[in-house]
Amino acid sequence: MTEDKWLGIYLKHRRWIERAAWAALLIGSAVANTITVNLDLRRARLPFDIWEPAVWEFSSALAWMALIPLLVRAADTKPLRWGLLRRHLPWHLLFALATSLAHVLGMVALRKLAYAAQGARYDFGNWPLELFYEALKDVRSYAFILLIVGAYRLFVWRWQGEASVLAEPPAPLEPPAPSTPPALAPSGVPAPERVEPDLPDSPNRPERLLVKKLGKEFLLPVEEIEWVQACGNYVNLHRQQHDYPLRSSLSAFEQRLDPAAFVRVHRGYLVRLSLIATIEPTEAGDAHLRLRDGSRLPCSRTYLERLRQRLV
Repeated sequence: MTEDKWLGIYLKHRRWIERAAWAALLIGSAVANTITVNLDLRRARLPFDIWEPAVWEFSSALAWMALIPLLVRAADTKPLRWGLLRRHLPWHLLFALATSLAHVLGMVALRKLAYAAQGARYDFGNWPLELFYEALKDVRSYAFILLIVGAYRLFVWRWQGEASVLAEPPAPLEPPAPSTPPALAPSGVPAPERVEPDLPDSPNRPERLLVKKLGKEFLLPVEEIEWVQACGNYVNLHRQQHDYPLRSSLSAFEQRLDPAAFVRVHRGYLVRLSLIATIEPTEAGDAHLRLRDGSRLPCSRTYLERLRQRLV
């Protein structure tokens, strides 16, 4: 099977593959920790039943499984890149502490339910001391999860290919026009030279983008881009179930596209006008756009009326 086919299969089932990978990582860690803790308890001859370490570890894993989507969203909202570290790092530290509190409350609730089902009672211990102990562990886990998310996305971007705008060759210089003697006014005084008004430069709209993919390069025609999605310091260029990241803001890239071909439908989306099949309004006043290939994109109320005028 070729590389592109593998990529197509992956992108089609990406959401489920990501969920399965996180579940496998957390459950595998819980199983290994359960075995290790049971061995330590047996060596120390402590009076704990064999099911108790399993409850401790799996309650923690389930709590993390519920919190990971929020952590991934935090990585998107406040990306930890070199130029943004000073501004975003304090925010992530506060969010890591809030995540730790939610993790502790979630796993303690699950443990109490599991112990009650066994006719026993679970005691978390000294709450201030235990919260501090769990926070020390959870902040490290938070950083580790963000590191996994960053490394995973870097790999996927390299696999899909990263786009860049081709450098435009400099325009050839026109040879100077041959000098002609100035025209004479009827009085014999040279007539003033005619000054041509300056015309505004047309925007630099590339026709093709250069995509680098695992050491290979190919050209992506702009006319094949179906929609554009903002993603931190990048925009994702979508074409035929593939996303190609390009380092640019959405507003800056919008200026380089043909306004007759693309329309802004959301603060995070541009879409090719000719691909919109239907508009599906929501009760909140926004809408979902269904494209010709069956894809759905959000459309905020801010851009909805302008979109309807463009479609008339």
